[in-house]
Amino acid sequence: MSLSPRPGLALALFSVMLMAKPASVPPVATRKAHKEVWHGRTFQDPYFWLREKENPRVLAHLKAENAYTDAMTQDLKPFETALYQEMLGRIKQTDMGVPFHKGGYWYYSRSEEGKQYGFLCRRKGSMEAPEEVYLDQNALAAGHSFFSLGSASFSANEQRLAYTTDTNGFRQYRLQVKDLATGKLLADTAERVTSVAWAADNETLFYTTEDAVSKRSNQLWRLKLGGKAELVYEEKDELFGIGVGLSLDEKLLTLTAQSTDTWETRILNADQPTGTFRPVLPREKGHKYDVDHREGTLFIRTNKGAKNFRVVTAPLADPSEGSWKPFIEHDPAVLQEGVALFQDFAVAMEKAEGLDRIRIFDFAKGEWHSLAFPEPLYTAGLGGNPDFKARTLRFSYTSMVTPGSLFEYDMASRERKLLKQQEVLGGYDPAKYETKRLWVTARDGVKVPLSVVHRKGLKLDGSNPLWLYGYGSYGMGMSPTFSSARLSLLDRGVVWVTAHIRGGNELGEGWHDDGMLMKKKHTFHDFIDAADYLVKEKWTSRDRLAIEGGSAGGLLIGAVVNMRPDLCKVAHAAVPFVDVMNTMMDKSLPLTVGEYLEWGDPNEKAAFDYMLSYSPYDNLKKTAYPSMLVTTGLNDSQVMYWEPTKYVAKLRTLKTDTNPLLLKVNMGAGHGGASGRYDALKEKAFEYAVILGQLGIRK
Repeated sequence: MSLSPRPGLALALFSVMLMAKPASVPPVATRKAHKEVWHGRTFQDPYFWLREKENPRVLAHLKAENAYTDAMTQDLKPFETALYQEMLGRIKQTDMGVPFHKGGYWYYSRSEEGKQYGFLCRRKGSMEAPEEVYLDQNALAAGHSFFSLGSASFSANEQRLAYTTDTNGFRQYRLQVKDLATGKLLADTAERVTSVAWAADNETLFYTTEDAVSKRSNQLWRLKLGGKAELVYEEKDELFGIGVGLSLDEKLLTLTAQSTDTWETRILNADQPTGTFRPVLPREKGHKYDVDHREGTLFIRTNKGAKNFRVVTAPLADPSEGSWKPFIEHDPAVLQEGVALFQDFAVAMEKAEGLDRIRIFDFAKGEWHSLAFPEPLYTAGLGGNPDFKARTLRFSYTSMVTPGSLFEYDMASRERKLLKQQEVLGGYDPAKYETKRLWVTARDGVKVPLSVVHRKGLKLDGSNPLWLYGYGSYGMGMSPTFSSARLSLLDRGVVWVTAHIRGGNELGEGWHDDGMLMKKKHTFHDFIDAADYLVKEKWTSRDRLAIEGGSAGGLLIGAVVNMRPDLCKVAHAAVPFVDVMNTMMDKSLPLTVGEYLEWGDPNEKAAFDYMLSYSPYDNLKKTAYPSMLVTTGLNDSQVMYWEPTKYVAKLRTLKTDTNPLLLKVNMGAGHGGASGRYDALKEKAFEYAVILGQLGIRK
């Protein structure tokens, strides 16, 4: 006879013990022996058990953390509520996007006050025709604490819609096909779908799926509606993920396979759906290329002999390198980000000195011209252009003081028209704010750009609260954009600074290379040097400085506070990648193997030692840390909830200060937090209240 209590009784007793502890006392995670032996060294991890998601004790611990955070921020609730109402008051809750035309229909999205999600609609022929709501996201979200729409792709005749949805935040999407003539869902479905594309026959759908464990997109399927899906391609290399798409002229289906340093594209004529995808160019280590199509010619963006990419053309029948002709030459100072092809024009999207550029080529005239933008610091991009025959281009424009705007640009006459600008209610006046670019010289002499916005009339006397944000990974640059929520910071005297640290692509591919693998510490050093510069130049002071980053940016925050715990007053690490070694040494976890080319393969000792030297969880130490807010989601598939949970548990045993250390867990969402627009705004209000409170701002 076992003397152990029944599981239900054990959980009940455990819950009683948790409830007996005052909510104002931080939870203490149980320590359980666990060791790993890597490269001949033994590593103890007493909090490893917190990854047991189905363990009731884990869930009880997370709830205890939330209860503690609620108790410790109770005095901020009125401020949090005021911030939420303030931010909500700037939003036009019932609104409509600018319609666009395709295939005889006008498509648009709209929102309604009180509804968490938008409606996707269309009207046939004109905007005076009856409205057809083809996706009511509120209805799709009913009964779920989380909802996200992934892909949404129309058949060529616009009569069928393939779309994917995620209802728990794990970014695991389910495919549905809707007959728009009847409004009914077809029986054809699939799980773990990552991309979709229709063949020209309106009957054949191609889609990619991800592996259930690794979440790597690895299989391409062909589905003739009403039939059985057929596997047509499987990517065996664990470093690559695949995706399927359709060229703008709807002539070619494309299957891309990409790793961090190598890209490949296969193509299939869209009107031959039973055919075989064929490689445009053979896969070659270090060669990154993608393709688009126009009138029998392939436009190939390639990094061969061109670090920041160039664009060449080649006949569809013979895309080999010997057939290449230059279209856009390589410029070491300009990153070629892509070319959109229309019947009469090509649009090049570029980045130079950290700023977006849009250039247009007129095929009839054989000449280029550039779009001019009115501000020295801005973000611009293409804004929804589904019609291959269009002679007008829609582009988006914003800056840190200019709300998001959609323009229509006549590519022949060069006239532009503002179609819509994000409405900011409450009398927003951009003239009261200013934005500028600063350059910081990092410790190795490299100049790092900063994007700054603040209220006018700022005095550089060190008294200003300042919010420093950074990311610096995966070649993903941070753009200087507008945020109506951020006005709640600026109007309280906060200076907002985005640090464009190495690891992104703001200054080209080399900027990414210089902040990855065995150069990853440049990312952290750049951020620290930016903070030191801002203090030295009296933009702020240590006790008025907040720092923030999310995901890989959360790794940044974790590494920085270990390296320089004196750097700031308060830090927010959102869904932070902080348990680097445990994650990167575990091939069974989602995304791990594919990350080797970004962070390094820890099975190689040199890479292991380098990663270990900065891993936030492994470098926590007995010292005083700043106030910290750590946020996560229980269903996060990119950075598992246990990473920040373990990090907080361990840090509580080491920190020598009395500063708050708070963990906030969204128990029904994933990497991006709450999905509904009101819920997301409430999360933002909470985070703002906590950070501002630590900076001495409580109203």
